Amino acid sequence: MSEPTNDFQYERRFFCHTLPAEYRRNNPPELIIQSYYVHSGNYALRVRLTSDSINLGMDCDTYPIDVLHEYRDEFSHAYVTVKGPASLGTRYEKEMEIDIHIASELVKRGGDTIIKNRYPVWIAEDGWNVDVFGATNAPLIIAEAARRTPVTNLTIPTFCLTEITDQPRFNNESLAAQPFSRWAGEFEAELSEHGPSFQQMFGTNKRGD
Repeated sequence: MSEPTNDFQYERRFFCHTLPAEYRRNNPPELIIQSYYVHSGNYALRVRLTSDSINLGMDCDTYPIDVLHEYRDEFSHAYVTVKGPASLGTRYEKEMEIDIHIASELVKRGGDTIIKNRYPVWIAEDGWNVDVFGATNAPLIIAEAARRTPVTNLTIPTFCLTEITDQPRFNNESLAAQPFSRWAGEFEAELSEHGPSFQQMFGTNKRGD
């Protein structure tokens, strides 16, 4: 079997109600603004701006375009990314760094946007990213574990309530077009009725902090 290329992502994703304070403490997040120009059939074209110096809380009033206007010169990196369809925790992704000012103008001129704080955390043997969303996706929190190979035999922290790895509605490009606030009540009702679910096809799942 050939080795996986760097153009593929292997990840598992989980819905959370909160990120415990212990993971926020002394752990400043990365601010991310993304705009999606294609989001159809699980294909996506994305422009992303990031900053390690902008410290903002995420709530329903944190709008990406307003933040971009106010803090434009404080963004440190920008990227354009193409993504293919996701299947069983695997997705094609190709990314290229671009000029920050070009990216800013592209985001202001079109696409469906999201804004979020990304907290890097270490749990058991894995590095995780926990995204806390603002604007029309607040108060959504998604935790993601990614590896260079399929994410099997994972230790899942207790703040992860249920797995959403293969739920396209939680993909960022879907959240840009159909924000969580529009269907949060429906999802919470599903979770209450059916309870949490964790995929077994990835091997043994362990629960722990």
